[in-house]
Amino acid sequence: MNSKHLLSHRNQEPENGVLYLVGTPIGNLNDLSSRAINILKNVFLIACEDTRQTKKIMNKFGIKNNLISFNKHNSLKKIPSLINDLIAGKSIALVSDAGMPSICDPGEDLVCKAKSLGLDIICIPGPCAAIAALVSSGMPSSKFIFEGFLPKKQSYRKRILLEISNNEKTTILFESPQRLIKLLKELKEYCGGEREIQVSREITKKFEEHIGNNINTVLGFFEGKTIIGEITIVIKGIKKNKTPDFDESLIKKQLYELIDAGLSLPAASKYLAKKENLTRKIIYNLY
Repeated sequence: MNSKHLLSHRNQEPENGVLYLVGTPIGNLNDLSSRAINILKNVFLIACEDTRQTKKIMNKFGIKNNLISFNKHNSLKKIPSLINDLIAGKSIALVSDAGMPSICDPGEDLVCKAKSLGLDIICIPGPCAAIAALVSSGMPSSKFIFEGFLPKKQSYRKRILLEISNNEKTTILFESPQRLIKLLKELKEYCGGEREIQVSREITKKFEEHIGNNINTVLGFFEGKTIIGEITIVIKGIKKNKTPDFDESLIKKQLYELIDAGLSLPAASKYLAKKENLTRKIIYNLY
């Protein structure tokens, strides 16, 4: 931010040459703030994830302005021209389809580039599905981990699922309705069916619902149903035992011996879990 803005009040918005990150509704259009409406009406142009979605907001509030698409398919091509507009003194609003821009979308690349050139970036706060789901879950919210959408590549996905199973902090995930059941089954495998979670669906909309209280319950609720709407999952962290009631070093030694003998980690963990009457997650965490 320019030093002059640290010493005095900002000018009337929108200011020239400023990139505005505008939070948009995640469902209920009435959640758009009056400040956001003013920005969208008066900036030089609006860069949006999907022009069709943004036009719904504009039609609702009688906003007429220039729109350009800015998404994961074209962002690298569009960034140079947007930066040139900002340098030329034009104001730009960046919006996503819903919620805060640059959360799980290419907006962060534009912000990073603008920041590196010393351009002004101002956030117009708005709804955020991750925070809305977290604070309504009743789970610890002072410290949390946001993972967004899990990667599709299995090696990365398994690593993060293992981290989630061992997290002491609350974890927040996004998921599509089509892949929710698959993810819930994976969470059950890694975290156990009794781990406390909440699945929030259609936040701020007419049919908003929050389903808990553990993985088994949630899985039973959704299995066999047609699932629609945006999905946010909140997973409670674990309380680690300070003094394990088993010989950790001995179990670890056996685990490495089995792996050295040719067994895979899953196979060795399954064998030791049954032999020592422990969960596979405990064995995994020793590796």
